[in-house]
Amino acid sequence: MEMQIPAQVAEIIDTLEKAGYEAYAVGGCVRDTILGREPGDWDITTSARPGQVKALFRRTVDTGIQHGTVTVMKGKTGYEVTTYRIDGEYEDGRHPNQVAFTANLTEDLKRRDFTINAMAYSRRTGIVDQFAGMEDLKNRIIRCVGNPEDRFEEDALRMLRAVRFSAQLGFSIEEDTRRAIRKMAPRLNMISSERIRTELDKLLCSPHPEYFREVYELGISAVVMPEFDRAMKTPQRNRYHDLTVGEHTLKTMAHIRPDPILRWTMLLHDLGKAEVMTEDGQGCLHFYDHASHSARIAGEILRRLKFDNATRHKVTELVAYHDFPFPISLKGVRKALSLMGEELFLLLLKVCTADSMGKNDYARAEYLPKLAEVKEYYKKIMEAGDCVSLKTLAVKGSDLISAGMKPGKAIGDCLQKCLEQVLECPERNTKEYLLDYAEKIRGEQKKD
Repeated sequence: MEMQIPAQVAEIIDTLEKAGYEAYAVGGCVRDTILGREPGDWDITTSARPGQVKALFRRTVDTGIQHGTVTVMKGKTGYEVTTYRIDGEYEDGRHPNQVAFTANLTEDLKRRDFTINAMAYSRRTGIVDQFAGMEDLKNRIIRCVGNPEDRFEEDALRMLRAVRFSAQLGFSIEEDTRRAIRKMAPRLNMISSERIRTELDKLLCSPHPEYFREVYELGISAVVMPEFDRAMKTPQRNRYHDLTVGEHTLKTMAHIRPDPILRWTMLLHDLGKAEVMTEDGQGCLHFYDHASHSARIAGEILRRLKFDNATRHKVTELVAYHDFPFPISLKGVRKALSLMGEELFLLLLKVCTADSMGKNDYARAEYLPKLAEVKEYYKKIMEAGDCVSLKTLAVKGSDLISAGMKPGKAIGDCLQKCLEQVLECPERNTKEYLLDYAEKIRGEQKKD
């Protein structure tokens, strides 16, 4: 089989081969090219030692030279070139204590995680497939190279990577590999939060975010996100739901675009329900105030996974408001826009829609028309150019100071009260009206 590879990759391989060494494109780039996907990057493996690679190319970077990796620069693009190697013992669940270079390609390929990632290619040799990766691609299977327990002993994150590749490609996980994951999932405690977050990000933003169910069924979430396990076990017996909290969550993720903020919001939006569940006399379950509890739990999870502050703020805000606790009216939508800002408000509409799509027919019939109303009100507000923030308020702090108000906290408080007046009635957003209103506030402050 002949593959199309980038000219710069072919050039690196040709240079190494002309110098008497073996060289191949290897791993994910081979897999993705066979599947007709655009590879994210191209890795090259070679029998040449790092020093020999460096001698052949004008610009190189010692990326991980102790493990045999040199980055060859072609223009502004870097290509990792790694010497065939055999890994020693793994004591930290991630890195081998030592590596030994080898001249045998098969020895290098057998240390890789999954069969579909253990293929190599060069134009001279074609595809090298020692572990039936092509067959597993054909059968849409994720299978470890060799003994699954050995592979997960080497790097515990591979267990989560198996689910991530499954979700990205729509493949199933082979049964021996599944059994090993169930047995060895507790080893994920050895993996850093940052590495776990990266894999979860890729899984959630894949074409199949609902495959997060595998994270639960294989015992991974019990280690990295036990809050989700509780959601999978929490029923929702009421007129709006016919699924558990967890199954509802999985369904909602498939109804929203693959944006990290949105997918994480949907994953976390109902995790507080397990805490607040109550049952009435008719056996109906209620989840009062679950949004605020879910927002708190979301913040704890995002902090634990070392997310940046901006992401934590956006996701927790969206979780807190995902039930749209605002009056469905022009005034209510103006207040929501003022409180959240336009960017988050528009994301909230997508979150509310996905949440509705994860409910039963009765709930969709009730909630989707209400969301359509909200969108119409938003459209009218934008068309009218209504003021919904201090930025477009007709008076500024400097105007209040010029009118005799002393600088300080009172200025900010007064501006906020002026904004509230304008949110109630947009026609009040004139300098004359607001300065008169500010003078009334000032007079009341003097009386106090």
